[in-house]
Amino acid sequence: MKNIAYNIVLFTVLILVLGCKNQPTKVVEQTTSKNTNNIELSETQLKQTEIRIGKIEKRKIGHEISVNGMIDVPPQGNISVTVPYGGFLKQTTMLPGTKLKKGQVIARVENPEFIDFQRAYLETLAKNDYLKADFERQQTLNEEEVSSAKVFQKSKSNYLTNKANMEALESKLRLIGIHPSRVKNGKISAVVNIYSPINGIVRDVYINTGKYFNPQDVLMNITDASDLHIELKVYEDDIPLIRVGQRIRFRLSNAPENWMEANVFLIGNNVRDDRSITIHGHLEEKNEALLPGMFVNANIEVDTLEQFAVPEEAIVRFEGKHYIFISKGNRKEDNQIMSDFEMLEVNKGNEEENYVAVSLVDNSLKMEDLSIVLNDAFTLLAKAKNSEDEGGHGH
Repeated sequence: MKNIAYNIVLFTVLILVLGCKNQPTKVVEQTTSKNTNNIELSETQLKQTEIRIGKIEKRKIGHEISVNGMIDVPPQGNISVTVPYGGFLKQTTMLPGTKLKKGQVIARVENPEFIDFQRAYLETLAKNDYLKADFERQQTLNEEEVSSAKVFQKSKSNYLTNKANMEALESKLRLIGIHPSRVKNGKISAVVNIYSPINGIVRDVYINTGKYFNPQDVLMNITDASDLHIELKVYEDDIPLIRVGQRIRFRLSNAPENWMEANVFLIGNNVRDDRSITIHGHLEEKNEALLPGMFVNANIEVDTLEQFAVPEEAIVRFEGKHYIFISKGNRKEDNQIMSDFEMLEVNKGNEEENYVAVSLVDNSLKMEDLSIVLNDAFTLLAKAKNSEDEGGHGH
């Protein structure tokens, strides 16, 4: 009986030992499976995706620095409308955003002083003929030594003084928008039209109908939208990289997908207190959607290098790292064609025109030898991570 009991105990211990010994092996196998980056898709699964496979190409990708700035206009493109001698605003239909053509009436202004200018002009005009005739008569008499030189000089002075006054009044009339020929024809008015000096857009209106304004008061600001440029702030560390002619890509903060282009045409040479300078860029194309004062994000292309680059859709991000998928070919399994893929970690570089420069973390691989998934890479990432959650490896 003792021998039988001993054998039973020994047999039980052996079973427990063998059971414990096999258990760690199973855990290790599951752990290894969970860490795999291999994915496989059946022919049917592959047809349901938009995956396209190709070689990695070298492209010229610019090294860019990111800056901020705004849409601006040069001083000659921003006009402040004022009226000499002031007056009352009799009428205007202008509102911010109104498009204007050069010579278009933008306001009507009334000022009793305008009548005085016109009256004085008519008086000098009336005197002109008499004084001119007297001057010419005295000149003739002086040449014939019939009249004294003193009388001739006085006649000449009166004529030239009146002529100067007449020309000055003509300039004043033109300054307030009244053509002298209208006054000569007897058309006198206390109201004058104010005309747009440029083609542009009304930016601000500061006065309303019926209000009196002084000569120095601005009625409205008009901007020549055809001469817009971008004004960017570049900080001290990047200043040595900037050159005239460099390409600028920029976008509005409210339209981040719409990239526009400009080029550097002026570099400031005054470093401000915040250790920055201002650079100016000419727009490649006019865009009516742009308005002065709009905030922009911009990239300045300071250098161009030929680098391996992939489409943006070829890169996925997972747990703070970037990956691409390489194709490892096809094989037959259970009468099915299976496509194998592997997820490789990459370093992400500069971006340009929907392409991203990349380099492999694993230096043992050659980029030019790989066939990669060019688009719809996220589908493979989802497949890989779902398979991990199920304890598999993409089968």
